[in-house]
Amino acid sequence: MTAYALAHVRSVELCADIVEYLERIQGTMDPFGGRFAFHGGEKEVVEGAWTGDLILIEFPTLDAVHSWWTSPEYRAIKNLRTDHMAADIVVFDTLPADYNVGATAAKLAKLL
Repeated sequence: MTAYALAHVRSVELCADIVEYLERIQGTMDPFGGRFAFHGGEKEVVEGAWTGDLILIEFPTLDAVHSWWTSPEYRAIKNLRTDHMAADIVVFDTLPADYNVGATAAKLAKLL
């Protein structure tokens, strides 16, 4: 099942390390089937306040996300980003095709 790494970038210091990180990251993702689905582009805030940027990286499975994140290749460049960027990052699986939000609502209603 498709899985994602999602980063909410609160701030970034543009510098040579960030450029090097961007030059090298795709090579660390390729062996695990990773691709950028969204990378700090234009977005429209439709509710609330949004600050910072959004980065969404797609992988074929959650195992692939974890394998990439812990790989020696990614760990070798990670500090190029973390030394110059404040971000919150989560990884998650997509929902199964038969997910039913109504069933979830019914379960929650029983807890009231």
